[in-house]
Amino acid sequence: MADTSYIPRLKTQYQDSIRGALIEKFELKNPMQVPALEKVVLNMGVGETTQDTKKINSAFEDLQAIAGQKPVITRARNSIATFKVREDMPLGVKVTLRGARMYEFIDRLVTVALPRVRDFRGLNAKSFDGNGNFAMGLKEHIVFPEINYDKVDTIWGMDIIVCTTTKDDDQARELLRAFNFPFND
Repeated sequence: MADTSYIPRLKTQYQDSIRGALIEKFELKNPMQVPALEKVVLNMGVGETTQDTKKINSAFEDLQAIAGQKPVITRARNSIATFKVREDMPLGVKVTLRGARMYEFIDRLVTVALPRVRDFRGLNAKSFDGNGNFAMGLKEHIVFPEINYDKVDTIWGMDIIVCTTTKDDDQARELLRAFNFPFND
């Protein structure tokens, strides 16, 4: 059984300082209105599986190392002849992080992975969907410290979607800024 007494550093920071600052900034009356992180979804599309189906296993293992939990293999719903895709063919892997794993992942993303990205100029502050969710992409999954660069056969990109409890993009942007997301405004 897992140790339930462990609280991630970012969750403590949220409860101690970020939450109060957001209440003050947006003049919220109800504590349930305060924006919070809901989940983080990681996705790797592996289009090369049309030629070699073993590539999906490598992506599966890499995403499992990054996320710290077992991903799900996503499969094609329909056949598309022009892309050589058949129905039920594995096309990618995804994982949804919540709770302590979510806070740990965001901590590693902001403090370790993003500074390792080549030619990094900050995150686009307009990458919100209108409902308080932020989406970003990485061209190389090898920026995470869990990936051993020498053992990687193929470098994949990955999508990272951060979902918040608010429906307002401005509140979500301030929440992520408080978690030290490096926006380029």
